[in-house]
Amino acid sequence: MDREAITARWLGRVSYRDTWDLQKGLAHARAQGTIGDQLLLLEHPAVLTLGRRADELHVLAPPALLEARGVEVIRVERGGEVTYHGPGQLVAYPIVHLADRDLLLRPYVRALEAALSDTCAVFGVIAGRRDGHPGCWVDPDGPLPRKIGALGIRVERGVAYHGIALNVNVDLRDFELIDPCGMPGLTSASIATERGRRNEPPSTDAVAEAAAVFARALARHLRAGMRGSLPPDADPSTERAALDRLVAVPAA
Repeated sequence: MDREAITARWLGRVSYRDTWDLQKGLAHARAQGTIGDQLLLLEHPAVLTLGRRADELHVLAPPALLEARGVEVIRVERGGEVTYHGPGQLVAYPIVHLADRDLLLRPYVRALEAALSDTCAVFGVIAGRRDGHPGCWVDPDGPLPRKIGALGIRVERGVAYHGIALNVNVDLRDFELIDPCGMPGLTSASIATERGRRNEPPSTDAVAEAAAVFARALARHLRAGMRGSLPPDADPSTERAALDRLVAVPAA
């Protein structure tokens, strides 16, 4: 098996809980050495996730409102505060064995941030790092920094999982449900709004297009090969079946 290549898989719109379980299964298999590095590219229905130490007070919407809108709140093992995922947002979950790539956690995070910035640039938005605030920001050092990409990682047995979320044409009003990343008053941005398309509805096709760009950018920053079918050629049902088979591989 070519351990240098990352296998990218476009899954379309899938539930958070299903993908969370899948990530943990893949991370276990990767730690066992039965599979190579994977990159899951997808979009979630509306959901709020809390990092393992996140403060629930940063969820601003009352439970009744969240229930009425069908928005679940889930606490997970990643770092970071509360995050919104929803239609029109690219979510990428790399399952990467850091030591096999001679990577420490900080350079790995920098690679994710750089891939986010590169993806924004392809779509005409200049964004980058903001010191002390992981993720991707428009005008990071200016008077009104705007967060366009979030980041949260978990490392177990040397394998990093969880990952990034990039606002492509997500409905930014949904971020009013929370203090994004635990920062009251934070302004969220998307590729669509930064390009002046404020009324553009969320689109899975737009997310898929961004997914292909991000995958290639991440492989470049990790100095890795890339395998797998990227949008528009990838078939989500085929990719999910292939992942289910990987998780079912017995441990060595």
